[in-house]
Order: sequence, then structure tokens, then C-alpha cells
Amino acid sequence: MGSFGEAVVVTGFGPFSRYLVNPSWTAAQSLKAEGLEEDIAIYIKEIPVSYSSAKQILTEIWDKVQPEFAIHLGIAPGSKGITLEQTGKNYGYEARDVCGQCPLSQCCVEGGVDKLDSIIDMRSLTKKLKAKGLDVIYSKDAGRYLCDFTYYCSLQCGRGRAAFIHVPASGSVAAPEKLVPQLRSIIQAMLREIRGLSDDNTADCTMDQLVPEECSHQLTQHFHTPPL
Repeated sequence: MGSFGEAVVVTGFGPFSRYLVNPSWTAAQSLKAEGLEEDIAIYIKEIPVSYSSAKQILTEIWDKVQPEFAIHLGIAPGSKGITLEQTGKNYGYEARDVCGQCPLSQCCVEGGVDKLDSIIDMRSLTKKLKAKGLDVIYSKDAGRYLCDFTYYCSLQCGRGRAAFIHVPASGSVAAPEKLVPQLRSIIQAMLREIRGLSDDNTADCTMDQLVPEECSHQLTQHFHTPPL
């Protein structure tokens, strides 16, 4: 398994609304402390709940860290399980971030495709994990806010080699002693899925979704502050 790669990125979000310490970032820190596998280096990063900052950080992650895979964690208040997201969407970002801003034209990438999917079949993976007793849910709608925005940008830069996981903000599954072991098992399962994909299959799943420009160029756009 040492041939898999050198680095996996795990991100969580910064403070948002009443969450002065975002549970997604706490989970990312715990995963770093526990580790995944001996030959996998984990790089963690806190992403501010800001469209412009998120885009800049994601571009830097893929350009400089160049991970084999990126896992992004966010919270889903009211959810009773851990949600595996399949799709990131390009358009519809009208909600303002913590800085009171939203993207120009309410999109991630001007001229980009409407949506991008992870190279991992999250529906199939969810079924496998449920069979093992994990509290997982399949979803194709990450919410059209920073979670969805982050996912699309990362899928764009990483050519599909990313996953977004929504974690509950409260309830029994949200307890660290239950959440973190399940996240660790989920991510390990994702890494096994990645290893099982051939280079040809990876290209087939992702290249037809990408627009033919450099990631850093695609992710350069201006932001504006919507009127109150």
C-alpha cells in the first residue's frame, strides 16, 4: 500500500453562526492526531467560511501539497448521520458568507460545467458502509453554500479526487468518541476505492467534466458584496 501516495488532505471549516468552534475542524484535528495508515501523511487545513478565502486555500492545496486525495468536512445541523456527498455544483451561490460576500454571478467557476462528481461512487460506498453498521447517508446536494462551493472547487482542481463529508452537529453520532472512529473507517474505505481505480478509469470519470484551462486560471474571479 506504500505505492498509494504521500499525502491526503483533510479540511474542516472555521467559525460559523453559533459554532464558535466548528465541529468539522475539531474532527479534522482528531483525525490528524489518530492518523489513517502508517504510509499516509495527513495534511489538515481550516477553511474560513468565506468564498474568496476558500477558493484561494483550495488552489494552494492542490498546487503545493498535490495530495492523492482530499476529504472536506462540514457540518449538517439537524442530521442524524454522516453524509457522503457525490456532487459539487457550480451555480446558485446567493447566500452571503461570514464576510457578507457572495461570488460574482453566484458561481464557482465562470464558464465551468454545472456540476462535478467525485470519482468515488458514493452511493455504492454508502451501501457497503451501512452493511458494516456505520451511520452513513448518501446525498447529491451539498447545500449551495460554502460546503458545496468548496467541493466543486476541489473537484475542479483535483480532477475528481475529492470527497465531501457532512457530519452532524449534535446528537449521538456527533460525539467525538463515535464520530471520529467512523470518519476514520469511512476515509480508509475511500482510499481503498481510490486504489482500486485504474488510471484509465480515473481519466474517464473526470476529464470529460473539466473545462480545458489551468485550475489557477479558472479559479480567478472577482467577488462583490451584495446589497443589504
